[in-house]
Amino acid sequence: MDNIKNGDNVLIVWSDSEPNEISNLVNKIQSVANTSVVLENSNMIAEASRPLSSFDVILSNWMLPHSVDHNDSLLAILIKLLKPSGKLILKDSNDVCSILKLNGFINVTKCSDNQYLAEKPNFEVGSKASLKLNNKPAVWKLDETIEEAWTGKNDDEIIDSDMLLDEDDLKRPDQQSLRVCSTTGKRKACADCSCGLAEELRGETKDTPKSSCGSCYLGDAFRCATCPYLGMPAFKPGEKVILDLKSDI
Repeated sequence: MDNIKNGDNVLIVWSDSEPNEISNLVNKIQSVANTSVVLENSNMIAEASRPLSSFDVILSNWMLPHSVDHNDSLLAILIKLLKPSGKLILKDSNDVCSILKLNGFINVTKCSDNQYLAEKPNFEVGSKASLKLNNKPAVWKLDETIEEAWTGKNDDEIIDSDMLLDEDDLKRPDQQSLRVCSTTGKRKACADCSCGLAEELRGETKDTPKSSCGSCYLGDAFRCATCPYLGMPAFKPGEKVILDLKSDI
């Protein structure tokens, strides 16, 4: 009760509590300070049920049987009902530090085995704060995107992506420079290279048989069903291949 002072608006969030338990807690609060106390069942509470930013302190799950479920949906409502810098004091047998932080609360403290204290930041979503950028005052709205706040541009004034490319970026690369070893996947020939990359890297040339798919010379595993070289062994570098189309093969 140390966090409740005279004139505070206090919200008590409960679930399945006995009337006597509720009355005892209200009397205890009002005996400590001259406050306005409001009761809300956690299963029925909604954003529209009370004006936003209307409570200085919220007490949740303080009465037996301590059955309030502090889930994301409930905490998202409670932080909106609190005034800036308002306090949420709750009891929960689970560790709720992380979920409190994820829902926007700050200065989260575990006071005892099952009691937690958390605060709402001292601003609201949509608030404005003055910033100095290059010695010029600017206003940064908290509900703007970072890009809009920094550049002063909205979605209708985005950067032309073509302006980010220069002439070198638009040049097509040399296909030979992109060729890599079929085994290693790198621009480095393997030890027993037979695809011609080793000779190419050494600056040597060879007359390797070509085809529409470019893989016939590697052997049957790389040849299509209609390949004229089907059934022939892989070609060796520099080998001249003569195809006899009149053969019965």
